[in-house]
Amino acid sequence: MDNLIQVVSKFIGISPGTFRQLLLSAFIIILLWIGRVIFLKLALRGTDDPRKLYKWRKNSNYVVVVLGFFLVGRIWFEGIQSIATFLGLLSAGLAIALKDPITDLVAWLFIIWRRPIDMGDRIQVGDTRGDVIDLRLFKFTINEIGNWVDADQSTGRIIHVPNHRIFSDNIANYSSEFRFIWNEIPVLVTFESNWKKAKEILTEIIKIHTRDMTIDAQKQVLQAARSYMIYYNVLTPIVYTTVKDSGVMLTIRYITDPRRRRTTQEKIWEDILTHFSEEDSIDFAYPTTRIYYNPNEGKPGTVPKDKTN
Repeated sequence: MDNLIQVVSKFIGISPGTFRQLLLSAFIIILLWIGRVIFLKLALRGTDDPRKLYKWRKNSNYVVVVLGFFLVGRIWFEGIQSIATFLGLLSAGLAIALKDPITDLVAWLFIIWRRPIDMGDRIQVGDTRGDVIDLRLFKFTINEIGNWVDADQSTGRIIHVPNHRIFSDNIANYSSEFRFIWNEIPVLVTFESNWKKAKEILTEIIKIHTRDMTIDAQKQVLQAARSYMIYYNVLTPIVYTTVKDSGVMLTIRYITDPRRRRTTQEKIWEDILTHFSEEDSIDFAYPTTRIYYNPNEGKPGTVPKDKTN
């Protein structure tokens, strides 16, 4: 055997000692792989549960990688006196093999220290929105909102998000520091409507529904200004006027609690429908087709001088 090792090592151009270490390393890796396969067959005999199969395979793979790194490392570093070198390389190997769990743990420390999210916060991570209901070492859990459900209502799904997404994704927090959001309600009335009267009605309605929120929001702005460069000159609700193809657009802009946005919007719309139904000079606009004959319907100054019947 020694003669064979001498011949092969000389042929490939390495020392016999190095070739012997390579053979032993390969033997250990093959032995660990065979042992893992046998162990999984015995442990998972008679089970078809995909979750159980996944967990056993994943965990056994972690064990084999760590054990193999340790055993192979002992072969290559048995001649080195300093154990610190081997432990350093072992730590580097573990960091590569367990990159995601380690990043999750670091992200958890960041969450505890900087508080980008906290229990009860309404947040958005990537395309996922919801309320934070649990914070753990490797993941945080949210109660999903939105998705196929209109507005910001709960879907009933519980989503577990790895902590490391705090570093890789944009995080939107609806309720941290400044606990209000701006919301807008577009109201479209016809060109023939008394849009000035409609704007007055909308202004009065929104003032009634946001009076208490505006006062609370002013206090929240002062608190948030201690941590962030947040400054709002005007927090009172306002109605903006623009022109669209189908009529005059009156857009209500106001501050609201993120968890009460749909409820508040419903109450505002109910008041709008009630008040507009009492006004003969105000009609909602919607896509329609009509024929406009300028000589009869246009203003005198816009009618062509050479008009004919």
